[in-house]
Amino acid sequence: MKEKSPHILNASSNLLGFCLLIITSLKITNSDKATFLDEFAGVAGIFFTISCIFSFLAIRTNNHKQILVFESIADYLFLGALVCIFFAVGMLFLKLFP
Repeated sequence: MKEKSPHILNASSNLLGFCLLIITSLKITNSDKATFLDEFAGVAGIFFTISCIFSFLAIRTNNHKQILVFESIADYLFLGALVCIFFAVGMLFLKLFP
């Protein structure tokens, strides 16, 4: 039953790096005030971080019920973060191609 957690952990940690890249590039170019792009990326980064924590806990525990709970929480947070990234990328496209 522990097949999902390593995948969530891997994808969340990689996409967390993507969110940090977005935020850093916006801060360096002073473009963070013009859009809500950095806010969406920040919320997604928080969700990805918490998703990483819960998927790691699911990998480390031996209790089957806790595994299911931790994986579900990590899964929903991962989905929420993907929605935030979707809106952030959508805003980026609207800004680049008006």
